[in-house]
Formats: sequence, structure tokens, C-alpha cells
Amino acid sequence: MALSIGVDVGGTKIAAGVVDDDGAVLKTIRRDSPATSQQAIIETIISVASSLKADFPEAETVGIGAAGFVSSDRSTIAHGTNLDWTGLDLGEAISQGVGLPVVVENDANAFGWAEVRFGAARGKANALIVAIGTGLGGAIVVDGRLVRGAAGFAAEIGHINVVPDGRPCGCGQRGCLERYSAGTALGVNGWELARFRPDYAARIIELSGGDSNSISGKAVTAAAREGDPAALECYAQLTHWLAIGLADLCAVLDPEVIVIAGGLAEAGDILLEPTREAFTRFLTAGRARPAIPIVLAEGGQAAGLVGAADLARQA
Repeated sequence: MALSIGVDVGGTKIAAGVVDDDGAVLKTIRRDSPATSQQAIIETIISVASSLKADFPEAETVGIGAAGFVSSDRSTIAHGTNLDWTGLDLGEAISQGVGLPVVVENDANAFGWAEVRFGAARGKANALIVAIGTGLGGAIVVDGRLVRGAAGFAAEIGHINVVPDGRPCGCGQRGCLERYSAGTALGVNGWELARFRPDYAARIIELSGGDSNSISGKAVTAAAREGDPAALECYAQLTHWLAIGLADLCAVLDPEVIVIAGGLAEAGDILLEPTREAFTRFLTAGRARPAIPIVLAEGGQAAGLVGAADLARQA
């Protein structure tokens, strides 16, 4: 049995674990992420990985799922997002500290790979995995291989353009899918309703502490679970654009399955049912092609470190 150490590095936490070749997690460690200090991030990753190596000396590799753009060398952070590590050769730094070969992957690629190997897309050679949280990310697998692209930046699906000159995005562009289909967008939808139709959006405002300027995606989701029509309208807007983005991607990729992960996936059928209905309408040659199911991820909180560990083992 081959063991690998997987590390999932986010803006608020670092989770690490020892993973076997069946995707089972044998032990985990969690630490707060010292996001403001590059050296502290490196030291924390080395600490958790070294601790796991001490308990499982047979571990052969370390895989790191990292937020940001990871270069094609699968070691260097070309551009950081939530963490201070742009330009850092993270793989080399961790390898020197732990004494094992290290492979670095984009965090969305890592959890997406876990879904393909061990989760909702297992057994599928062609899959699209979409993570919907505060932002929108994803992973693409074609013919059993993770698509990284020439520079290593492939699968930034949140930044395909769906509304020309639309809402401004943190990437510097306007009208990105992320701005209409992520948790932040759900809060914006609720804020717009509350601004122009406050009586209609009364329940959303109430769940936001009575402050229409503090409406979040969580408040909208809570109201939607109660069947609130304004909240369900917010979801209808979000799933409309999500379905357009998914249909556009399927016209290019032709996957066997679409897996939805991330915090917003916890809304379940409130998210899935309208997305599936709209997706069927927007899908090119929908009647001619085999059905493309849209399903929820199965990997849970550990998917990122499991996928990172498995990718490192395979490398």
C-alpha cells in the first residue's frame, strides 16, 4: 500500500492528512493559515507534513493543493490569490523542509481529481467539476487526464465571460461567470431585491439582522429553505447564469458528468433542480447527445488533501 501526504492550503486553514492508494485518510492535522506571512505559511506546511511523516515514515510523497495559479512546473505559485506567495517555489521549499518529493496543484484541481478518482465522478474519463463558494472554480478531466493547460492555468471557469461589460470582477474583467453564479452573487441578488422591493424581500432582510446592506448568500439560502419566493427568485437568477456557463463549457468539453461542490452545493435541490432545468434548455444539441447528469460532490471536506496526495503519488 502506497502512502502519500496531502495538504490543502486555504486562506483560513491548512489541513493535512496521510492518504492511501484507495483514497482513505488515515490521519489528519489542521492548523490556522497564517495568510499574511509567506515564511509562516511555509513553516506551518512543513510542520504538519513532518509530523505526519514521523507517524507514517513509509509515506513517499507530498501533494499540496494551493489557492492561486500554479505554474506548469507544478511547484511554483505564479500568482497568489488569498495568500502572500506569488512567485514562491513552494514545492522546493517544502521538499527541503520535509525531505520528500513535493507536487503542487491548484486547490480546485486537487479536489476535482479526488471526485474523479474516489467520488461522484469515479469511473468517468471525462468530467467537469465545479466548486461554488464565495467564488467559482473548477477542474476539467479529459480522457482520464487533468487538464492544466500550457501555463498551468486551465479550468479557471469562473472567469469565462457571460455578460459583456457586466459586474466588475476581482480578476480585472467584467461580466465573469463568478460574478453571477457564486455565493457572493447570491448576496448581490438579494441586495438588489431588497433595495427596490423591500416588502417582497422582507424575510431576507430579517435574516440579515434587519440590515439590507448586510445581505449574504447564507441569508438568502436560509430564506430559500423556508420557501420564501424572493429568495427562490435570487436562486433562479443565479442558476440561470450558472446553467449558461455550464452549457457553454459542455459545448467545448462534452463531459460525461458535471459535479457540483463547494459551500453553495449545501443548498442541494434548491440549487440543483433549477440548474438542471435551465441547463437542458441551453445545452447545444441537447436532444442528440447523451444526458449529462449534474450531481453533488461526495468527497466532503477532505477532498482537497485526498486529491493532492493522489496526484503527488501518481507523479
